[in-house]
Amino acid sequence: MTSSEKTRALRTDLLLAGVMIVGGLAVSGLSLARLTVDPGQQMAQATPPLQSTPGAESKPSAPKEPITTGTRPAEVKPEPAQPDAEARKSGATPALPPAPAEKTAPPIK
Repeated sequence: MTSSEKTRALRTDLLLAGVMIVGGLAVSGLSLARLTVDPGQQMAQATPPLQSTPGAESKPSAPKEPITTGTRPAEVKPEPAQPDAEARKSGATPALPPAPAEKTAPPIK
């Protein structure tokens, strides 16, 4: 590439960069001018005012909290995820499938 070609390419690149900068500044200026034209007219979405339902005075506002004793119900017995060997022989199926081989680890000592 000769010196005159380099100069012409540089001139073209600088002209293109200048046009892009002027265009960006023009868009920014137009946007700012549009924002400052009428600041009083802004759209906002709001919820309508709350209205009471008919007969709300006679109904309780919330249901009572259930009374809990903190103990486990006696009728629900815990079951292991994997039944023991004797239960498997009698036909019990595991609740969970066996873990894939890549996810099993040696037992922790």
